[in-house]
Amino acid sequence: MKFLLALAHRIDGLSRAAAVVAIWLVLICALVSAGNALSRYALDLSSNAWLELQWYMFGGTVLLGAPKLLCTNGHIRVDLLYSKLNDRQRTWLDLAGLIVFLLPFAYFMVIYSWPWFVESWIQQETSANAGGLIRWPVKLLLPLGFALLILQALSEIIKRVAALQGLLALDTHYERPQQ
Repeated sequence: MKFLLALAHRIDGLSRAAAVVAIWLVLICALVSAGNALSRYALDLSSNAWLELQWYMFGGTVLLGAPKLLCTNGHIRVDLLYSKLNDRQRTWLDLAGLIVFLLPFAYFMVIYSWPWFVESWIQQETSANAGGLIRWPVKLLLPLGFALLILQALSEIIKRVAALQGLLALDTHYERPQQ
């Protein structure tokens, strides 16, 4: 179990690194958005490429940030059930959710999005919009993001099993988001 916990720690580090990229994408996306609006309204210049770049970066933000959100226990839960459970029950519920729902879904997303990316890469697919961008980089984000999510799910499974064995103390505290 010591080896698995060390592996989980490394996976958590990978998720943190992906989240740093996601955070930078948010800043760059905001700058591109402001620059695009400025050029459109002040200079009467517009480009589909800048709009598509914003979409690509938004996709990167979500797909590269999701593993870190899972790592920090920030994902959404069924509040009605989760808030009524004790720590051990929450750990079991998390473990079941990771194994039964998250891993299969993320696995199928990787399996089905990978050929979509490969086809786009081989064909050097570009956007149908005038001045649009190549499509394979954004299509690569799908299998990459879900593969990172699978790794983080495995890390969370390792940590929950260790917690159930009494080898690790987990913070299962969860507060319902303000509405």
